[in-house]
Amino acid sequence: MTAYQRFTSENLTLRDELAIDRTLLANERTLLAYLRSGVALILAGVTLFHFSTARWFQIVGLTCVPAGVIVMLIGTLRFCRMNERIMTARKQRANEDAGK
Repeated sequence: MTAYQRFTSENLTLRDELAIDRTLLANERTLLAYLRSGVALILAGVTLFHFSTARWFQIVGLTCVPAGVIVMLIGTLRFCRMNERIMTARKQRANEDAGK
């Protein structure tokens, strides 16, 4: 059964389900933005370290790599936390509607 087959009941609205779907997609887009930023930081750090001769460029490059990894970890943790909250809300709504 798909999520949209539950609309035979009068209590559920399509607008509510679509709002949850939009929230899920926005959460995924946010994760992808974090990952893209993290990869960009890592690539910038490797490039700066590899191609520069100035010592301060190499230091900036070396700090960009762990910063990129940290950004990716933060994004992944935020995604997992938000996804868990969304699924909990969806299950609560389904349980409330099943009880009616």
